[in-house]
Amino acid sequence: MPESHLEDFEAKMRQAGLPCEIIDTFGDYYRQLVRGETGLISDAEIRPVADEEIAVLEDLSPYAGTGAEALPRAVMIVLNGGLGTTMGLTRAKSLMRVKDGLTFLEVIVRQAARNGARLALMNSFNTDRDTRDVIGRLNPAEAPLMFTQHKYPKVLRDALTPASWPPDPELEWNPPGHGDVFMALWVSGTLERLQEEGIRYALIRNVDNLGASLDEALLGYFASENLPFMMEVAPKTPSDVKGGHIARHVNGRLILREAAQCPKAEMAAFTDIARYRFFNTNNVWVNLEALRELIRQSGRVRLPIILNPKTLDPRDPQSPPVYQIETAMGAAIGLFEGAGAVRVPRTRFIPVKSTNELLAVRSDCYVFSDRQRLVPNPQRTLQEIQIRLDPAFFGHRDMFNDRIPVGGEPSLKDCRSLAITGDVRFEPGVRLVGEVRITHSGSAQAVIPAGSVIEGDLVL
Repeated sequence: MPESHLEDFEAKMRQAGLPCEIIDTFGDYYRQLVRGETGLISDAEIRPVADEEIAVLEDLSPYAGTGAEALPRAVMIVLNGGLGTTMGLTRAKSLMRVKDGLTFLEVIVRQAARNGARLALMNSFNTDRDTRDVIGRLNPAEAPLMFTQHKYPKVLRDALTPASWPPDPELEWNPPGHGDVFMALWVSGTLERLQEEGIRYALIRNVDNLGASLDEALLGYFASENLPFMMEVAPKTPSDVKGGHIARHVNGRLILREAAQCPKAEMAAFTDIARYRFFNTNNVWVNLEALRELIRQSGRVRLPIILNPKTLDPRDPQSPPVYQIETAMGAAIGLFEGAGAVRVPRTRFIPVKSTNELLAVRSDCYVFSDRQRLVPNPQRTLQEIQIRLDPAFFGHRDMFNDRIPVGGEPSLKDCRSLAITGDVRFEPGVRLVGEVRITHSGSAQAVIPAGSVIEGDLVL
């Protein structure tokens, strides 16, 4: 039976020094895989969430006073495990300069200091050393707590055995998804330490979303309503069709369904933004006492399994096919009786996953509030900007910086959309207005001179 290979996985994980709680958690998921469980959630098991079922941030201002009082008992936990490989990075993504010459990490340290709240970072094995070195140089008045995300062994799809890749043994492992944050908090002792410091409320967010911070109205509502768990959601737009959505399960609880958990035959419904209207921004709030009680009762946080089919070496499509066993942090909404959701504006969801988004954030489309939160420039009256940069010349961070240097970004506050085709470099002080399309087909690099104002189509 395939399950007999569990001992091989357990031995591999023990040899890698993984804690017994994490080995046992992986064992639960592996047994589900062997039994043929997929973690899929069909439309028959859920229904869409209606507007009246969730709170709206704009209505929560009366809770701001309570939230301000609760800040000393709050922590911002930042998921800091990514390398930003889609932008060609090889170090922690949080060390990339993103706005006003500051890195993600520097901005987040400032946010925590400005709010007077505790800060904790969940690093990965790939980001831990660099992050600790940078924090040491920054030397904040209160050093953030740091703990490390775990790793799971990749599973060969055909035999359900541990993957082996002697040319690069690190490729035999995968991050278990941000759902690992709860057990990582527990196993590392960070949860216990936070509670010893009198901290009860946690906002967990991604490192690359500078629109998220400890909002006092949200914190006050979360604390006053004594919610065990709360997810920030936003209305879906056509660009969010693949984002995980919330729904109401037949058992009455709110749940999160990711695209990987939707049966292929039902993807049309999944991507119907008029049906499943609210997507998970991956900003979640957790009552730490409720989390501790959940782990005490069941021994672990049992999140729905996500089987992510990949090749063992993601850069080699001919390498053996594997499963990466993962979990999603937001799926914990289904584990807590009485968990809630709150509708927030997209200004709390400003991720930087590509150089298109990096340009928008670096430009004057966004500014920092007095709380160091990234917010839309109040001088900008247009809707969200659409940016499409030629990936052949702007796809990686270094290529991007060569053509749009830090501090030399064009002004986009009056720009509705921007599309660039070809090798184009910007000198400082360029202003783009309205809908702009810049096209260059020559082999030599084209240069937009300093002080240029461009509106409409430009062929170079």
